[in-house]
Order: sequence, then structure tokens, then C-alpha cells
Amino acid sequence: MLNNGMPTYTHDTTNGKISPTKRTEQIVKHANFLWDNSIYLDRYSIENRRYIGCKSKLIDWIFNIITNETENVHSFCDLFAGTGVIANKAIQLYDKIVINDFLYSNYSIYQAFFGKGIWNENHILSLINEYNNLHADNLADNYFSINFGGKFFDKDIAKIIGFIREDIEAQKTSLTEKEYHILLASLIYSIDRLANTLGHFDAYIKKEIRQTSFTMRMINVQSLNNVYIYRQDANQLAKSIHADIVYMDPPYNSRQYSRFYHVYENLVQWKKPQLFGVAMKPKEELMSDYCRTAATKVFTELVTHIDARYIVVSYNNTYRSKSSSSENKIKLEQIQEILNLCGDTQIFTHKHNPFNSGKTEFNDHKEYLFVTTIDNEKRNRSLATILRRR
Repeated sequence: MLNNGMPTYTHDTTNGKISPTKRTEQIVKHANFLWDNSIYLDRYSIENRRYIGCKSKLIDWIFNIITNETENVHSFCDLFAGTGVIANKAIQLYDKIVINDFLYSNYSIYQAFFGKGIWNENHILSLINEYNNLHADNLADNYFSINFGGKFFDKDIAKIIGFIREDIEAQKTSLTEKEYHILLASLIYSIDRLANTLGHFDAYIKKEIRQTSFTMRMINVQSLNNVYIYRQDANQLAKSIHADIVYMDPPYNSRQYSRFYHVYENLVQWKKPQLFGVAMKPKEELMSDYCRTAATKVFTELVTHIDARYIVVSYNNTYRSKSSSSENKIKLEQIQEILNLCGDTQIFTHKHNPFNSGKTEFNDHKEYLFVTTIDNEKRNRSLATILRRR
């Protein structure tokens, strides 16, 4: 962490009236009391976010099995990392961690929580304090408030969110890359519980939004030299990395995560695209084949190319759902059959209440964990034949 004093700001907004001089005065004024204020001491942990398929309640179960069924493990790859909670636990256990996800927002969050880089805590806290003193009445409408205000967020909250995001981008050159990601991640975590949704942005709740106040808090930041962060297609990344354990929890049903979390993708990329439909989504991008009929094929290709000693796969049985969007594109038996071709595979089960948007009834819902000890000779012989047939 840097301790080189407070920066002088060059950005002058026309709507928020925060001039360079005013910013400097605020930093000096608030620098001494920030550390005593619970708002700034209480940091978001990586699991403090709503996310479909999040494994935060299953972490102990998953890692108890992994540690019991594997040996001499030094490196761990979370190939479809999602919230990053599995990788966060792995950081405590192993020497080298690889984290990957295709979404821009998730990549930025990983960089903020774990990525290497220098950052000035006083700098970040002073900016957050400044944002916490914004008043919507003093702000003009902006891209975020025009598109999402009164839908996914209260109109005043949306104004503040849009102003903060614009301000972060405007002074990007005065921030280190680590600081930039910290501010973006802190913004996402601070607005997540304020969203007028069931936990994703495929739709918003069509009721009057309860008015509330906005408070921005910082995330719990680490800067780790043994964590390697990627934003790549998992099938491509698997061809170029090695880990003792490769853990995967790919999407199995038709829910495209880039569409479910389009608001955060939009917020992080900040390209301000044209939006369409009731849910105000941009044109499609980052669409996963794991959410399509090709899922079995791409899963087979993935496990064929993984360079690891163990493959660990999380899976749940929502394929029996009455909702077409929840119906799995890969069946349990197919996962088992494919992994059996890779080596000795064991299956563990755990009763678990799934995410439910209210349209689906689940009976006897279970979480499955496959642990495969890879037999390269068997895998090369069996899967090469299957892939040639395809």
C-alpha cells in the first residue's frame, strides 16, 4: 500500500460541483476521522453479493471433500469462478490460484479483491467519503439514471450511481489499475442490495420502489502475488494452464449470465450502449455454449484438454425443474459418463435449497460434487474417439 500523501484532483464536474480545490479541502478535512467511522471500517467480503448458483453456503462441504479425496495439491484453478467465493477459500489452502470468468464485472471484482497492484487506502476512502456526501437533488440525470432509474433502482439512487461511475472514469488516469478496480467493485457491492430485483437483472420487481439512502462502502482488499486472474473462454484457457486441481461450476441451463448481470457488465465497461426491451439490455455478447444444446459437446472438449491431476465438478439437479429456463442442458448421467472416461470418479451429494425466482418447484433438490482422479492414458484413448465422432 502506498503512503505518499493525498493526490490533487484535476476533474471538475458540472453537475456535482466538486472542484479540484473542494476535493483537496474535503480530503484534508476528513482524513483524520475516516478510520473511526464504522462505514469505512466495515468492509464487504467477497461473498456479500447476490448471485445465481453462488456456493457460499456449500464451501465447507465442498472443501472437506476436496481435501479428503486429493493429495499433494499445490495449485488450484477455478475455471468458472462466478462470485469468486470458491477461489477465495482456495487461496487459504494452496500455493497458486488461477481465477477465470468471462464476465467483465467478475474480472474487475477479482482484480479488486485479489489482484496484484499498489493502492492508496486513504485515497480510496476519501473518494468514497466524497461520494457518500452526494445529494441527488444537486445532480443532473445521466445515462444510468435515464435507463435504470425507476426500474432496477430508485431514481435518486440511480442518479448517484451514474454520477459516481462517470467520476471514476473521468479520473482513471489519476488512479492505479488496482484502485480503479477497487472503486468499481466497491460500487457494485454497495448497490447490490439496493437493486429492485430478486438477485439478477433479467427483470425488475414491478412495484413502487421503497426509497432508501445510498452508502458506499469499501471491499476487503488484498494484493496477492500468487493469484492469476483471467477473463477468457474456459475451453481456451484450459489448453494453456496447469493446476493440480481444476474446479468447475459451469452454467448448465439456458440462463445466460451475461444477460442476467447486464447492468453490472454495462456499469463496468461503461461504453453506454443502446439498450432494448423492458429489462433495458444491450445487444447480446458473451453468450455461453454451456447454456445451449451444445453444452455436452463443449464440456467434453473442455475435460479432454484440462492439464490437471484432479477435476472437481459442481452440479445440481434442476434439470427436473418445471421452468424451461432452469432445465439443465447437460444431464447428471452425461456428466458422470464423460468424467468416468477421464479417470476414477466419485460422486458426493448434499441437500441444498437452490435459487428460485418463484416460478419453479423443486423436489429433493441436491448439489452434486464429482471428484475425478485423471488417468491420462484412459482419457486420451476414450475421449479422442468421442471427439472424432463429433
